[in-house]
Amino acid sequence: MNWDIKELLTLSFTLFAVIDIIGSIPMLISLKEKMGGIHALRATLISGALMTLFFFIGKPFLNILGVDVKSFAVAGSIVIFILGLEMVLGIEFFKPDNNPKAGTVVPIAFPLIAGSGTLTTIMSLKATFERSDKNEWMILLAILINLIIIYTVLVSLNRIEKVLGPAGLIAIRKFFGVILLAIAVKIFGSNVGGLIK
Repeated sequence: MNWDIKELLTLSFTLFAVIDIIGSIPMLISLKEKMGGIHALRATLISGALMTLFFFIGKPFLNILGVDVKSFAVAGSIVIFILGLEMVLGIEFFKPDNNPKAGTVVPIAFPLIAGSGTLTTIMSLKATFERSDKNEWMILLAILINLIIIYTVLVSLNRIEKVLGPAGLIAIRKFFGVILLAIAVKIFGSNVGGLIK
């Protein structure tokens, strides 16, 4: 097996950019307040399970459901768009759920962390590696590195919230809300073309 450190760093940074856990901090803090807390380990493990599942059986799984990758990406982009609107406009679409276990899966694990962009990126990377002589198992290692970062951010939300303060949180929430909207529009635009016939 050919383990390339440079390749691993590239994969890790690619997934880090797509997952955008730093940009999701304002949204995560908002969800934590709504739900009365976030189960960091559970959210990390569910996200990791989704990413690993899609690494191994992404395309076959969607095919069984009769859903193609483009449809999956478009659906995820709509949810991300709604989350972005919440952050920018202060309008509540996702109703408060006082059960952290329920909110851990949706919208935290999916689509906020292991969203359609992340899952389709993992499938695309694997397809690219299969066509070359590169070691596709490095993708799994890159996923693990990102899960460690995700867990660290989730358990540090209270400290991050104190450092930023109320005014800082509002400003960052609105800024990253616009970023989320832009990501959603990009995912939607790059996938919706193949669906309209």
